Amino acid sequence: MVQSETLRRPPQPDHVPAIFDRERAGPGRHRAAKGADGRRDLPEVDHARMRVTVLVPAHDEEDQIAETITSLHAQRRRPNRIIVIADNCTDRTADIARAHGAEVIRTVGNRHKKAGALNQVLEVLLPLMGSRDAVLVMDADSALDPGFVHHAVLRLATGRLAAVGGTFTGKPGGGLVGMFQRNEYARYARDVRRLHGKALVLTGTATLFRALALKEVVRARRAGRLPGRDQVYDVRVLTEDNELTLALLHLRFRILCPAECTLTTEVMETWKDLFKQRLRWKRGALENLTDYGWTRVTLPYWGRQLLSLVGIVVIFAYLGATAWSIAVTGRLDFHPLWVAVTGVFMIERIVTVRSRGGGQMAVAGLLFVEMIFDVFLQIAQAKAFWDAAWRRERKW
Repeated sequence: MVQSETLRRPPQPDHVPAIFDRERAGPGRHRAAKGADGRRDLPEVDHARMRVTVLVPAHDEEDQIAETITSLHAQRRRPNRIIVIADNCTDRTADIARAHGAEVIRTVGNRHKKAGALNQVLEVLLPLMGSRDAVLVMDADSALDPGFVHHAVLRLATGRLAAVGGTFTGKPGGGLVGMFQRNEYARYARDVRRLHGKALVLTGTATLFRALALKEVVRARRAGRLPGRDQVYDVRVLTEDNELTLALLHLRFRILCPAECTLTTEVMETWKDLFKQRLRWKRGALENLTDYGWTRVTLPYWGRQLLSLVGIVVIFAYLGATAWSIAVTGRLDFHPLWVAVTGVFMIERIVTVRSRGGGQMAVAGLLFVEMIFDVFLQIAQAKAFWDAAWRRERKW
């Protein structure tokens, strides 16, 4: 249930059994089409006629929400509606959002954080949406670059994609830990560009969905073809964005994170907050895969988890061998194997932050600096594997 002066629940739920709303999709377009690659197409629409509704779930984001909404007003292709979902807020988030021209909806009795807040609003909005509707879900601490919506709409209007996600850079702040994250995000964006937008996850920072695809997710959950209740987001999981990505892929939809869709997002400002974030991300990803099991879709995801586990073993073997050498001989012996590993690691660290400038490339070349962050991440991942293996309680 939600509270709003502008949003009303329709008198009857959406009973359309097919993937498309037949009244809005047009004659002869009520069935899902299949592309040559076996993936599903959505109806092609005129990009100029697409309606974009933005949903920004926010919990006590008074310091960030103005920048977020301003970035939406500054879009080359401005959204039709901007809705801030004030979820159990105790600060001025709602007032600031209204002052910047956004609609505000307050959640009622939500215990499921971001996923629950979005579900409350989508349960009302989705039945009213048809083939020309798209829903942009973005974090309250993110700011879109001006061309994001324009390029995302152009991609979605073709009908080839169910969702378009963004690649992000980190906002200033956070000192050393902030610097590490900005370098990490630059590397992630570089990897996505090299893969021509083929990303494994539609991140919660900002993703534009075709409403028809989200409706199909709800129907599939209701029919038991996907995990979770008959809602868009599975509220049981720690990483709802990763889970929704898997849901869309299992329904044979296509997704993309094109180079043109970029944004900035907040970085964690303390090591403690960063550890909690990464532990949640990793634990959530592992449990998402467990829920879906071993499928064609999850195969590359399981492969990445295996590589991650190997990475943990390698980094601690490297550090252990180094410590052993110093303890036994009193000096650091340079074994050819570890010299080669060190050289590869240094080159990779330098090359992958080229977009951040010469200063960051020089810092990345200092092995011990980058090693601090890498070991930190490996410890968080190791704990996530341990907690998942022993089925410890899931915590946000």
